[in-house]
Amino acid sequence: MSEKIPLVAVLGSPIAHSKSPQLHGYWLKRYGIRGHYIPVDVSQSDLKDVLRHMPKMGFVGANVTIPHKEAVLALADVVTDRAALIGAANTLIFMPDGKLYADNTDGYGFIENLRANASWDPERGPAAVFGAGGAARAVISSLIEVGAPEIRLANRTRNRSEALREEFGAKLQIVDWVQAGNMLDGAMTVVNTTSLGMIGKPEFKVPLDALESSAVVTDLVYTPLQTALLATAKEIGCQTVDGLGMLLYQAVPGFERWFGHRPDVDDETRRVILNQ
Repeated sequence: MSEKIPLVAVLGSPIAHSKSPQLHGYWLKRYGIRGHYIPVDVSQSDLKDVLRHMPKMGFVGANVTIPHKEAVLALADVVTDRAALIGAANTLIFMPDGKLYADNTDGYGFIENLRANASWDPERGPAAVFGAGGAARAVISSLIEVGAPEIRLANRTRNRSEALREEFGAKLQIVDWVQAGNMLDGAMTVVNTTSLGMIGKPEFKVPLDALESSAVVTDLVYTPLQTALLATAKEIGCQTVDGLGMLLYQAVPGFERWFGHRPDVDDETRRVILNQ
């Protein structure tokens, strides 16, 4: 009997823009693994039926992206603590016993990107986070997990920030968006989780006068790779980390689980994805 070739999909709508097929396809080729990773456009109304049939078709797992990251939690049999805390899943595993296992590796990808590309100690001082969307939830939960003593949070609509403080607790200090520049004073980790500064989006205009030269600054935006925030932070003397690494590192746990090999994130991996 021939060995089954594992199949994995990334589910979303739209999905054509996803870089995940190129990334996983590169790793499969690099390590000589028989397997396939494909993009599948799935509507919200079809998600439940699609997930039910995928294991019968040979799929061992999937990534999920917009608009399914929250909805899939209600469909999973097993949800990890971090996925439950973040309120979204991005990585699914179809277990041998038929159960659907849901995890979120975004926070892992965020932390690993900083550790790999900066001399970074999360316990050294407060963190300042811009934005209160889904990416911010992953960032905040991971910063709490690794011991950030305080997290200052600013969002253009304050009620979303307040909702996150109710969930994550007193370690979050809420700052009005018009005063967002003030939360940089003494902050050792600075994170933009908004789309501000992305190609085709409004500029990131928060004043950076109070930014410490000893801070580590990262922007989850990676188009462009060098955002205006990172460029200014570098001029001030900060260590800066672009957002592409988070995309690459968040993919590592899923690939290892699905295909049985832990892939490396290195310069060649970055080059391949940037050249797509």
